[in-house]
Amino acid sequence: EHFIGKTAPWFILAIMLIAATVAALYIESCGMFVRGGVYRVVKEAMGSTLAKFSVSALMFDYVLTGPISGVSAGQYLVGLLNELLHLAHSKLVLPENSTAAAFAILCTLYFWWENIKGIHESSEKALRIMYVTTVMVVLMVLWCCYTLWVRGAHLPPLPSLHNIVYYQGAHGGALGWLHKSSLPYTIGFIGILIGLGHSVLAMSGEETMAQVYREIEHPKLPNLKKAAWVIFLYSLVFTAGATFFAVMIIPDSIRAQFQENLIGGLAMSLVGPLWLKLAFHIFVVTVGVLMLAGAVNTAIVGSNGVLNRVSEDGILPEWFRKPHKKFGTSYRILNLVVVLQLLTIVLSRGDVFVLGEAYAFGVMWSFSMKGLAVLVLRYTEPGKREYKVPLNFRTGKTEIPLGLALITLTLIALCGINLFTKEVATVSGLAFTVIVFSVFEISEKITRKRASAHAELDQFNVEPGDDLSPESVGVGPENILVMVRNYNTLYNLGAVLDRVDTRKQDVVALHLRFLGRAGAGEYELSPEQLFSSEEQTLFTRALGLAEKKGKTIHLAVAGATEKWDAILRAAQSLESSVVVLGASPNRPVPEEAWVAGQAWERLPHPKPQLTLEIYSPGGQENIFYLGPHAPRLTPKEIDLLHGIWLELSSDLAPEEIHHHDVVHFALEELRGEMTDSRKEEVVRRMKEHLHEIQTRRVPQ
Repeated sequence: EHFIGKTAPWFILAIMLIAATVAALYIESCGMFVRGGVYRVVKEAMGSTLAKFSVSALMFDYVLTGPISGVSAGQYLVGLLNELLHLAHSKLVLPENSTAAAFAILCTLYFWWENIKGIHESSEKALRIMYVTTVMVVLMVLWCCYTLWVRGAHLPPLPSLHNIVYYQGAHGGALGWLHKSSLPYTIGFIGILIGLGHSVLAMSGEETMAQVYREIEHPKLPNLKKAAWVIFLYSLVFTAGATFFAVMIIPDSIRAQFQENLIGGLAMSLVGPLWLKLAFHIFVVTVGVLMLAGAVNTAIVGSNGVLNRVSEDGILPEWFRKPHKKFGTSYRILNLVVVLQLLTIVLSRGDVFVLGEAYAFGVMWSFSMKGLAVLVLRYTEPGKREYKVPLNFRTGKTEIPLGLALITLTLIALCGINLFTKEVATVSGLAFTVIVFSVFEISEKITRKRASAHAELDQFNVEPGDDLSPESVGVGPENILVMVRNYNTLYNLGAVLDRVDTRKQDVVALHLRFLGRAGAGEYELSPEQLFSSEEQTLFTRALGLAEKKGKTIHLAVAGATEKWDAILRAAQSLESSVVVLGASPNRPVPEEAWVAGQAWERLPHPKPQLTLEIYSPGGQENIFYLGPHAPRLTPKEIDLLHGIWLELSSDLAPEEIHHHDVVHFALEELRGEMTDSRKEEVVRRMKEHLHEIQTRRVPQ
């Protein structure tokens, strides 16, 4: 409303609908790439240069998102405090911008330290905040509707050349470099674009969908769609609804006082006693501050994720991704991002309008490049997708992605109008983008010269320990131990992740670093000896596979001199219940299982009962049991046992006999025969039996 007058709610509503289409863009790209952010998608579609330009604009967005959220939270807080001071008849008035900036700095520093430590915010805590927010939104909507019913009101004027009132001020006001042109006053379409361009601040957070997609649980894409719907409904009801209610309820004479604290002004303008409105005002501000403070953290996390992807691709030196010695986080990237955010807060002096105008530059250009990239990929990689942006038509064999094209054109049009109407944002945004792009270009050349062959790999902190244990690996008992040895043959890990719910049963991916007998001497191996570039590549691929399936895995590496002794001792130490391997290229599966059984016999007591699963590349599963276990009987063997039981039951009546009595008696008889002179005869008959049933025997 500050820039375009009372028609602003309609533009906010339109921006919320556009945001929903951008979310559809991200859902399609995430279905193609697990790490489907702007950089990855643009690079796949249009090459490295445009990808670096896109991520430069995106970094401008992220660097501004934190300050905007922190300053907005500060202004809500300052507005409430000044209201309370006024009601207390105090002459003290807190300066809005500088106090809000101070709060934003404190909030940024707090979340910087939380990210340095790597302490993830509790999902349960976030869910509780959403519950409270939902209560607040429902109460506000109901109270606003009651207020409108009591007082009566009219909808805000529809956007038209006569109703749009452009702000006149410094740097061309709402029109920027078009302030001397007649086009905004004579062409309605341009006026609509200008209004939408000034409402872009209401659309944010879509790139976060790509950042969190790798963490979303299985099934990934359906869960992402649900999250997108929840975000859309919240933004439609809360963001768009609040602007409509504000224009209809807050009197025109005082509404300008609440442009930086709109929800607070709305709470104090409702029908009801002052004490109740004040209590609701405090409630609303508390919820708003919690949500906006969370957005500060999201901006830091998002920036960290984007720069990590850029560094993985060799554009930034690997030095940036070096993990913190104590916490294991990419602290150098976090430090860089937070310094830029703090500098932005200081330079803006807490002016949310300056921050918002600059933010619009970065967010729109990154969205436009993302839309264009997804559109290009429809033709360069036309394969089947888990999800497609709707409105697709076919002419012969050619697909026409009309919906995707319209979204992309709309975003590009908004970018174009913003270039001419936002002088400060255009100058600062272009300067920032050019500087970051230049840094990327220079850094990439230096990095390539140094032949950083493993720049695309994830970075790991290796924590040495004497022995594997559930505590050291971070797993519970009865876990599944999956042996991984070759990053090109992770089919056994994939098969386990397809069937296991990792929220209920932990999965450990263990790699054995085989050493010569001489290498297992008196000196302890250093982490670098156990964890080389080979292990780094292997674990990067393993994590990527787990992310794609929306599952969690735990990683471990250990030195070994003999394969099966090391595997089973690891399973014993980790209290695993299942050991999973891929088929050996050197031994048949039955022989591999026999060797495993011999190694199990050599384990120290207490020996664990283990299930051994060996997968072939084609997906065939072979199950064996190590240690005492109930045999898996074939249907023919069960019929044989049951027939003997029936015959003996009839002959022994009225004595009661069970199936296990038959088995016990037969085993005792067999043992008796093996202890006397008939052992050779028993062995001969057993060989004949095995030869007879070999073709139909179920592996044990």
